[in-house]
Amino acid sequence: MFDPEVRGEGKTVIRQQMSQNGSLTPMRTLDTPLRICNFQITLESIKAPEFMDMTDQVLASVAESGVTMGNVLIYSRHTTAAIKINEMEPLLLQDLERTLEHIAPRDADYRHNDFTVRTVNMNEDECPNGHAHCQHLLLSTSETIPIIGGVPQLGMYQRVFFVELDHPRQREVFVQVMGV
Repeated sequence: MFDPEVRGEGKTVIRQQMSQNGSLTPMRTLDTPLRICNFQITLESIKAPEFMDMTDQVLASVAESGVTMGNVLIYSRHTTAAIKINEMEPLLLQDLERTLEHIAPRDADYRHNDFTVRTVNMNEDECPNGHAHCQHLLLSTSETIPIIGGVPQLGMYQRVFFVELDHPRQREVFVQVMGV
């Protein structure tokens, strides 16, 4: 499935990225007594806000790592997207989306959106997204789940969500599995 490339004394294994939408991509595994495995997951959002269930990719990362006791960290590299653990229930997800919009409405007045004044961290394709940054402030960039017996210790209804807050696009999430 993955084509590893070994460098040095065989202590570091680098695997080539072979990512498609939603697939996990092993990136680097350090073969030490403490096993550390990194994966990249690429997701494509279709709306904002959007709660994307990525639990299966997290479970696959843990299984691929071979770690039986440790932690799995799920981390978003984006300031307008979050990682949260919650229940996968459609009406609840609608409530959560509505709550985010209520707390920081998309159409409110944000200084961050005033491109006539703002001069920092501007891109050619910059869009008004002050609401997404404010919503993110209430969420988090990562979640950590303990692994016992090779199984992430999620509760019965707990799922891992990538939360898109800005607008539809491709996003990256890193999963790091550490343990023995």
